[in-house]
Amino acid sequence: MEFLHHIFGFNSESPLLFTQFYFWAFFALVYAVFAMIMEVGARSAQAIRQEGDKAKGRNTRLHLRNVFLMAVSWFFYYKTSGLFLLILLFVTVSDWLIAQQIYRNKEQGTRNKEARAKAWLALSIIIDLGLLCYFKYAYFFTHMVNDLLGTEFAVFDLFAYIGNGFSESGRFMVDKIILPVGISFYLFQVMSYTIDVYRGQVKPVRNILDFGFYVSFFPGLVAGPIVRANEFIPQLYKPFCLSRRLFGLAVFWILNGLIKKIVLSDYLAVNLIDRIFDNPLLFSGFENLFALFAYSLQVYADFSGYTDIAIGIAMLLGFYLPQNFDSPYKSRNPQEFWRRWHMSLSRWLKSYLYIPLGGNRKILGKEVKNKIAAGNVNSFITMLLGGLWHGASWNFVIWGALNGAGMIVYKVWAKMNWNIKMLLMSVLMGGLWVVYSMLNAPIWNVFFVWGIALWIGTAIRYAYWWWERVLMKRGNLLSPFANNLSSLANRLSAAWAIAQTFVFITFTRLFFRSGSNLDPATANQEAWETATNMVNQIGGAWNSSIIPDFMWEYRNVVILFVLGMVVHWLPSRVKRWYRVRFALLPLWAIVLIAVVAIIGVYQFVTADLQAFIYFQF
Repeated sequence: MEFLHHIFGFNSESPLLFTQFYFWAFFALVYAVFAMIMEVGARSAQAIRQEGDKAKGRNTRLHLRNVFLMAVSWFFYYKTSGLFLLILLFVTVSDWLIAQQIYRNKEQGTRNKEARAKAWLALSIIIDLGLLCYFKYAYFFTHMVNDLLGTEFAVFDLFAYIGNGFSESGRFMVDKIILPVGISFYLFQVMSYTIDVYRGQVKPVRNILDFGFYVSFFPGLVAGPIVRANEFIPQLYKPFCLSRRLFGLAVFWILNGLIKKIVLSDYLAVNLIDRIFDNPLLFSGFENLFALFAYSLQVYADFSGYTDIAIGIAMLLGFYLPQNFDSPYKSRNPQEFWRRWHMSLSRWLKSYLYIPLGGNRKILGKEVKNKIAAGNVNSFITMLLGGLWHGASWNFVIWGALNGAGMIVYKVWAKMNWNIKMLLMSVLMGGLWVVYSMLNAPIWNVFFVWGIALWIGTAIRYAYWWWERVLMKRGNLLSPFANNLSSLANRLSAAWAIAQTFVFITFTRLFFRSGSNLDPATANQEAWETATNMVNQIGGAWNSSIIPDFMWEYRNVVILFVLGMVVHWLPSRVKRWYRVRFALLPLWAIVLIAVVAIIGVYQFVTADLQAFIYFQF
């Protein structure tokens, strides 16, 4: 019985992870049954086709596959989140029924029916956002009300209270709200479906089992990518296809994801990052700064590693999930970064938040003549709410606000004349010098040093612009030299922009990491203290003699960090080349490489497997 409970029961201390051996044993069994179902379905379909009904034969095979994978997905989520599976089932049924009502009323075309369709849509949004706010933001809003009004409200788990009514008394705690894994991701998926049905962009799924499969497909269920209905639902009715090359690509993505997660993310976290973020005052300014940059690589390797594994598993099952990352640390500005990072969330926020807010036409529903101002305001609001989506603490709000401000500053800066740029940067440096001299506070020390770097880069670029625009107009005698210099300058300018964007994004990560993995009851205070302590250490006096000792003591971490960044910055064509070459290898070579890679990867496994960072969101 203990063995059966371990296999089929839920253990909150050991959720089902892609990095566990148990998961791969589970997936091997699922894939074996999946192959049998496809074979049996093919024979049944052939028998039906012989009777003259080809469409029915094809549909029977696909229906068997979809129902089986939906049941597997429900079991996977139960092993990850226990009875929170009921929340997933509830929103599946409610949004499916509501979408049917929206479609029926929209089809009528009358004003009364249109109002009813809008009311059904509002009900869907209220249910979905209500669940999200209840589970994710109960502590945040309770603390905010208590701080503003001086009250002493406490959270109360209504669902636990109801559960106690159906079971032995006291089984569930009512004074603590636990966030279900992946709730943000699947709620955003069902919301996009219902909204798209209202907009007429997709037709409602007639079969609730097919819709349930779309919502719960296990590879991307708990940490994305967020899949739009029009991207995934058509795949439910396409025959299974897995060519030799696609099989090789699927194996590559899985191995690539495991290496990112276990070799890069977990090793960096356990051996350096977690130690420093847990006790920043015990480490020097350089060590804190290095940990911050290492965290930028960790969070990318962790999240993109999960996505790579999810894409590979889905591909083996004949489905395709959208790309979620495109080498984001190659970005030359914050706006480009958010086009490359968590791309499915960025597209979702653009379609269902930025554009409804007014895009570059309206501000809070009012038409404005200045489209640039409208776009900037709505971009800032979108990033602010995007930050809050990531976590219920003020640190995430600050993180979102910084990213929104960074996007606006870049867009304004990009349109400026270089004379104005140089003047503004000089005025800024003068202001930073005055504040730095007067206050001598750690945060201003950080800004002053960063400001110096920005001013030097701007001055060099300004000097080149002046030389190119003024002196080179006098003749073509130096044109070959000028062309070569221009090409070199463009490459250096791109590298400088990438470096500065990486530094800016890394600085915002200070607030992202400080607010992560915390008890919601104390998240705000702990997050702010961690961020403050790290800034004080980074901006305080440095002991340069510590740096060589650190580089030697943590040499494995440093080497791994450098290798990870080098691979990340490789040209896309190089990555595409070795990915395709791997997929075209003979089957025996793929198996051999996979075995060697897995043995190597699991040499980095720590005693306690690290959960994926985005599980908490």
